[in-house]
Parts: sequence; structure tokens; C-alpha cells
Amino acid sequence: MTSTDTPAAATRTPQAERTAATRLRLMEATVDCLVELGWAGTTTTIVSERAGVSRGAQLHHFPSKQDLVVSAVGHLMDRRRDELHATLADLPKNGRVRAALELVSTQFTSPVFFAALELWVAARSDAELLKEVAPLERAVGRETHKHAVEILGIDESRGNNRQLVQATLDLLRGLGLAASLSDDSRRRARILDAWAEVLERELEIA
Repeated sequence: MTSTDTPAAATRTPQAERTAATRLRLMEATVDCLVELGWAGTTTTIVSERAGVSRGAQLHHFPSKQDLVVSAVGHLMDRRRDELHATLADLPKNGRVRAALELVSTQFTSPVFFAALELWVAARSDAELLKEVAPLERAVGRETHKHAVEILGIDESRGNNRQLVQATLDLLRGLGLAASLSDDSRRRARILDAWAEVLERELEIA
């Protein structure tokens, strides 16, 4: 038996997989810290401890707190987008608009959204951070709008569809801000019920 045939060699995790796993642990720990501790309380030391990663390894993958946080929020927003896309087939034909609102609204009540809030507030008074956050926010806005159109099952070029979708996203973002301070799920449900009636009446659906 050669050295490459040993059980240890056969079960050794490739370097690329170890690297990806380390980066993932760091990014997920970062989002958890942002939600629980806020921007000011999130430090690279705390993140590395929570992720079970050495400080040296953390600095190798993400040299600064800014690099770490922006990468973490961007990565998890991408994952959340993919999860939403995967649920499209489960939307009911009857009551689709209300179900679509509920699905899109989860983007604005998720830990990723609350983590992003911390990042946006910090970027408002930090010019260097803003350079990183502004393009991320624009990209996320475009993706969210695109997926809202897809989830609602409409052609946004017809009538006032585009404006109605944007108004919907602005409404859901505002409800998400309210949810960051207290549990207002009952009020949010009533508002979504009423807004679904507006969309069913006003949207031009092919």
C-alpha cells in the first residue's frame, strides 16, 4: 500500500473545500454578531472566536473588518435570494399575490436584513465603508426588484406595474424596520392583507 492509499489520505479534505468552509464559518459568524451586537460590537476577534477560526486564518481570508462584513452580508443575501427562487413553485395559484407578498416580506424580517441595517447605518458616516456598501445595496435592490416581479408573475413594462412593485418593496422595507424594534407581526399581516387587495386590483397581470 502506497502512502497515498492510507485511510488518512483517502479521507483528507481538499484544501479548496477547507478554505471555502472556513470562509463560510467566518461570514455566518459575522452576520450573527451584527444582529446580536451591532456594528460597534462586532470585532474581528469576536467573529473569529465564534467561528472557531484562528485570528491568523481570519486575517488571511479577510484582512479587515470592512472586508469581512461586506463579504458576509453579500454572500448571505445571495443565498437568501436563491432560497426565495427555489420556493416559486410552491406559490398557490389562488391567492398568489398575498402569498407572494408574504414570501418577499421575509427578506425584510430576516437576520440578513437586520445585519445589513447595521452596515447601512455605519456607512452613513464612514466614507470608506460607504464606497463598499453603496454598490452592494444597489445590486441587492435590483435583484430584489427582479425577484419580486418574478414572484408576482407580472410583466413590469405594463401599465403601472413597475411603480407598484417598487412601492411594494418600499412598504415591505418599512415594515422590516418596524420589526427590528418589536414584534409587529399582527399589524404587518393586516397591512399585507390590505395591500394585496390593492395589487390585485391595480396590477396588470397577463
